Amino acid sequence: GTAETIGACCSSTDMSASAKQSKLEDAYVNKAGEGFTTVMLHHGHKLDTDNRARAVPLFQTTSFEFKSAEHGGALFELSQLGPIYTRLMNPTTHVLEYKVAKLEGAPCLAHGDYDNATTLPNALAVASGQSAQMHCLMTFMQAGDNFIASAELYGGTYTQFKYSFAQLGIEARFFNAADPEAGKKLIDENTKCIYIETISNPSATVPDFEQYVKIAGEAAIPIVCDNTFGQGGWTCKPLACGANLVVESATKWIGGHGTSIGGIIVDGSTFDWRVKKADGSFKFPLVAGPQVSYHGGDFANHPIFGVDATNTVFILLARVKTLRDMGGCISPFNSFQLIQGLETLSLRCKAHNENANALAAWLNEHPMVKKGSVLSPSLASHPSHELAKKYFRPNCFGSVFTFEVDGPTDDEARARGKKFITNLEMCAHLANVGDSRTLVIHPASTTHQQLSTEQQKEAGVKPAGVRVSVGYEDLEDIKLDFDRAFKKACE
Repeated sequence: GTAETIGACCSSTDMSASAKQSKLEDAYVNKAGEGFTTVMLHHGHKLDTDNRARAVPLFQTTSFEFKSAEHGGALFELSQLGPIYTRLMNPTTHVLEYKVAKLEGAPCLAHGDYDNATTLPNALAVASGQSAQMHCLMTFMQAGDNFIASAELYGGTYTQFKYSFAQLGIEARFFNAADPEAGKKLIDENTKCIYIETISNPSATVPDFEQYVKIAGEAAIPIVCDNTFGQGGWTCKPLACGANLVVESATKWIGGHGTSIGGIIVDGSTFDWRVKKADGSFKFPLVAGPQVSYHGGDFANHPIFGVDATNTVFILLARVKTLRDMGGCISPFNSFQLIQGLETLSLRCKAHNENANALAAWLNEHPMVKKGSVLSPSLASHPSHELAKKYFRPNCFGSVFTFEVDGPTDDEARARGKKFITNLEMCAHLANVGDSRTLVIHPASTTHQQLSTEQQKEAGVKPAGVRVSVGYEDLEDIKLDFDRAFKKACE
């Protein structure tokens, strides 16, 4: 049964400070039989007994037939696991979830042999990165709660938190991500998490995870980290840095080819959701308390997915409660497409990082670029350079950064920046990052256009700033395209 299959994989999730430090140091070292590239190719896919398809099959179906009335009932009451309806679970999507969870460094104690009838992924795939954020936070937050969040967020994240969450009675309190103590001052008894990004967009601030872990520990709240720019665990593994939950857009580097939208939530299985407030009540009643929609069941102490077992209670509830009710599911076809991208993730990210490091250094010395305006953590001059070296894979700093085209006045610089983008021939001008191709955009007038001037400043958006997501074309061809556009921008 389910208990026997998963129970053998269970162990304590408690970790000492020294163990966490060791985990960070070892996070980017391939373990025997579990190298990053090996995992992205082989983890999570169990051959079906009848046809033995080597490639992951596409289960493009809405629903799955029950073996009997008893089997259907068991699936709905969660005494057995297995696919019911594609909004909640799908065998193709499960493969994506198994793979990303492992690549991000989740313990995956309930993965077993990837048999979807007896095992549980440590991740949940949803419709988009925005959907991942929403489903993640709504699994443990409700009206009257608040959370602290970096002010240097992707524009869509900022508006979702500031406006849409406010409509639900959940308050986002923004602070400078480079100043953890500023965030600490905003925490009260109703604060439910710290929300940060691995590399902020577009200022490229890297959080000092060690400081945030200390603050979160004192407040007994989890750290939720958007690892989109961490490239699916290649450049950064926030769980190894002390984060408890990871959310990310799979649309970007995981898919890698600009074809399919998706999002992922990964549970690090390191947070004890049963923590109590001073009055003895649960701090996180939506996870630790009775599950009203499941006849008052105690999921947090369940012998299989409870905190003391595999500690997959959060990711299970994100699936069978939040996703069940809010419905932001991913299409199986998109999951299939994202798996195709995932199977080349390490190869692409090596090339992305090499090109980005070289292009940032070249632009930093370019006469048409405003001096000191290249905001890439790969540069020693960037405020987060040392933190990136501490927390990221060696020689990897992500592949998105911003710079400003120089001009005699601010207005002229802004005009030249727009002309530069317009005159690029090879590089694509669009609202995305993480594509195989080099992409450029003017954030102040596009991705962050809905923010006020003051909010743009808080988010690190410069009026004349150009954001570049570096692809893996031949580096000299990227430089050639940039140089042509620079010349035309000054005409």
